[in-house]
Amino acid sequence: MHELAASISKHVGIPLVKADIGKFPNGESRVEILESVRGADVFVIQSTCPPVNDNVMELLLIMDALRRASARSINLMVPYFGYSKQDKKKTGREPISAKVMADMMENAGAARIVTIDLHAQQIEGFFDIPVDNLSAIYLFAEHFRSKKIGNTVVVTPDAGGTKRARDLANAMQAERIAIIDKYRPNWRKADAMNVIGKVEGMNAIIVDDFIDTGGSMLEAIKAVRNHKAEKIWVACTHPLLTDPATERFKQLNDSGEVEGFLFADTIPIPQQKMLKNYSIISTAPMLADTIERIARGFSLHPYKPNKS
Repeated sequence: MHELAASISKHVGIPLVKADIGKFPNGESRVEILESVRGADVFVIQSTCPPVNDNVMELLLIMDALRRASARSINLMVPYFGYSKQDKKKTGREPISAKVMADMMENAGAARIVTIDLHAQQIEGFFDIPVDNLSAIYLFAEHFRSKKIGNTVVVTPDAGGTKRARDLANAMQAERIAIIDKYRPNWRKADAMNVIGKVEGMNAIIVDDFIDTGGSMLEAIKAVRNHKAEKIWVACTHPLLTDPATERFKQLNDSGEVEGFLFADTIPIPQQKMLKNYSIISTAPMLADTIERIARGFSLHPYKPNKS
């Protein structure tokens, strides 16, 4: 996450705090803050993305170090909130892992959480501190508007993403949305059953909050293509791209079935997983604006590029 943090730092105009972060020979995380933070409002930038448990532990240790160094407040900027899919019990003897994450962050001393496109909005209620759930929708809308794509339908891969699709459609002034009826026989696999809404002859933008192994998105693309969409784009905030996602999307890339994939930079994509039709949009201006507003005590509002 250093690249995103450096970009945010540049936008805010404040240098990153020097810190020594690594591992001991036995694999334990090691953290040392190398500058004074006494009495300061500190903003920690760390996505809890893969390797998830390492990044979570590192974040907790950073917070503890800052608290022991007498920071006035610790504000967590967690662009991708790990374990957010585990926001409820699906069987009788499962944890609610997102709640455990919230408890750990709060108990470690977090004064505020800032994240982007939480998988489930109810996670905000797992905290007893302020949570600001930002959205990449306006960033996506600006990108697609610049391409001047007409006759557009915004598609959600499942009913749970209907609001996300509607928000993007409104921001783009798109004509309509469509919903894919998805059936999940188990947690490993999802099957796209049908498309609710018209996509035939239209330019389809499939929008989701994250892509993991790519199975659900692949089924969504197949369903939209089978319903005779003219062209297809994919927009996703969090590109986890767990194997075999790269191999799956490489085939789409080679065949030209998808015009392009648009991702936010909440999760760094290794070079070996980058494909030529991937575009990365920066969240740094939005996060920098949020930091400045929080620091000055201003209210937050939906971030819109090129708007004052």
